[in-house]
Amino acid sequence: VQSVISGDSCATVIDETAGQGYIGANADAVKLVGESLSSDQLGFVFPKGSDLVAAFNYALSTMKADGTLEEISKLYFGDSFTITYDDIADPSASADGEELKIGYVLPQTGALSAIIDALVKPLEMAQQEITDAGGSFTLVPGDSGTDPNVATATVDQLISDGVDAIIGPAATGVTLAVIDKITGSNIVECSGSTTGAVFSTYPDNGYYFRMSPPDSLQGPALADVITEDGASNVAIIHLNNEYGAGLAGFIADGLEANGVGVAGLIPIDEGATSYDSEIGQLAASGADAVVVITYGEGVALMQGMIEAGVGPSDIATYVTDGFKDSVTAADVAPGNPAVFEGIRGTAPSVAPPDGEPTFLTRLEAFAPGTPTIFSAHFYDCLNVIVLASEAAGTNDPSVFVNEMLTVTNDGTECFSYAECSDLLAAGEDINYQGASGLVDLSEAGEPTAGTYDVFEYDAESNPITQTQVSFSIG
Repeated sequence: VQSVISGDSCATVIDETAGQGYIGANADAVKLVGESLSSDQLGFVFPKGSDLVAAFNYALSTMKADGTLEEISKLYFGDSFTITYDDIADPSASADGEELKIGYVLPQTGALSAIIDALVKPLEMAQQEITDAGGSFTLVPGDSGTDPNVATATVDQLISDGVDAIIGPAATGVTLAVIDKITGSNIVECSGSTTGAVFSTYPDNGYYFRMSPPDSLQGPALADVITEDGASNVAIIHLNNEYGAGLAGFIADGLEANGVGVAGLIPIDEGATSYDSEIGQLAASGADAVVVITYGEGVALMQGMIEAGVGPSDIATYVTDGFKDSVTAADVAPGNPAVFEGIRGTAPSVAPPDGEPTFLTRLEAFAPGTPTIFSAHFYDCLNVIVLASEAAGTNDPSVFVNEMLTVTNDGTECFSYAECSDLLAAGEDINYQGASGLVDLSEAGEPTAGTYDVFEYDAESNPITQTQVSFSIG
């Protein structure tokens, strides 16, 4: 450049930004000519996971907003230089310039499709809130059905699409079919509704997280409800899968610890059309109460129980979230809206006392009439993933996976994406407190406590929450 200024050379190739600096000091001697040969974003280089990333992003955002960046550019590059903010890397973008990409694998079809809005609408609401607060990411939809084959095909497509995180599946059995594929690809996975205890110790390379409390907490919670109701001999009919058998075992353990007899654990197969043999075992057991742990299979099972004289009007009946989510009175007994009256049960709370208090009101305004089972938990999944990426300063899941626990523990408490993101930008550690309660994820990537709604079906077979109970690990 000096040789051009002195007249020894006619021209040279130079970085445009540096060239603007020379023009600022030597406008009468040099000028930039022609179009740029190439264009690259400007940025600072930090070690992966550096604490300085959030502070520098905050400084750049503040300087851009108050005009300081513009003033500096004019001081050092001259009035002719107009800064283009597209040249400054977006802190919400990954190293290759792409947005954070999050896919979901949820039951748009299959036995749980009736609650799809309860799972997806909170994600869409969170996306709108994050966008309104200045965040940016892509949400890619996908179907899991309640079929491992459907879920596997969807996961394969999402991995091919280059997602950085996957939310779902919703069911324990379906999750077991795809968890190795997801976590083995170093993609962060988070579910808002898988409760199977198997995930507490699953070898997931640290990439699997859930916001729903494990069944090791719900089992004793329901056992206490049954005990307090005065049952003395309880039969448990359950799906013969990880969810059903696991939860049945925890309920049985809780009952026995309370001094209540267990008449028997009766497994049923998924998708069977008749459960006459299992219902016969129930009728012969002498039980004065029965727990039903199913998904959509509960329709045929309950119809058979009523026909055999061991239905809800004959024997105290208890259910869990799988039944509550999947089975309606209209399915079991069209024209008899009171068929479920008196059935009691437990499910992870939709509005825990320690959860962010405006969530349900905001969800109703965003998507009126949406069912709310596990809605808060899926909402929290998305917020935690985005905040973890921001805390890490990258969309690389192999890096921001390490922030999933960090942003839910020990820092400054915050209750929304906007509030938490501002704290991160200011260089503070955060402790995200979610809509589903005090998230506080453990080393196993799951909540250390759970709050459960204790509900009872009324004369119109609507499940009405009567009280809430809480259990914690340890």
